[in-house]
Amino acid sequence: MNVMETRNVQQQEAARAAAVKETAVRSRMTRELTPEQRRAIEMRRQQILLAQRNRRIKEEREQARLDWERGTRADAAPAVQEAPTRQVEPAPSDPTFSLRKIQGEVLRELRTSDHKTLREVSQKAGVSLGYLSEVERGQKEASSELLVSITQALGVKLSQVLTMIAERVARAEDAAQSRADALR
Repeated sequence: MNVMETRNVQQQEAARAAAVKETAVRSRMTRELTPEQRRAIEMRRQQILLAQRNRRIKEEREQARLDWERGTRADAAPAVQEAPTRQVEPAPSDPTFSLRKIQGEVLRELRTSDHKTLREVSQKAGVSLGYLSEVERGQKEASSELLVSITQALGVKLSQVLTMIAERVARAEDAAQSRADALR
């Protein structure tokens, strides 16, 4: 049993014990509370549970990061002696592969190919010039409603834009897979 499994089992046992104790105390106390007090207690209980869940997720991420670092350090020592260091396959959160950036590139290419300015499209779409610029640069995520407005201002169908985005995502995934296969 690894450290994470042991920690999870301990947390589950502690949670069960706390639940049993809380149930006994709660049944005694709730008889004397007003409905407002009960709602307040329930709201606070939900906040506590959410905070505990977030803390557990944070600990799991930290543990995964530490495990990953240990793994790469273990791989790095022999790799230096035998071959050049390995590159890591880009993840979807990696700057080389960003759905926001791909979406922005497609929108910018459609706008420039139609010889429209940012100002024209932003006015037609009903979005601020700065926000549209950030969407095109991949710094902001365009909501579905905003995307519909922009595509209408560009004079293209939303389905066409989504198809173009999907094709580019597929190419980016294939390139990432090719790089990963080449490193193996």
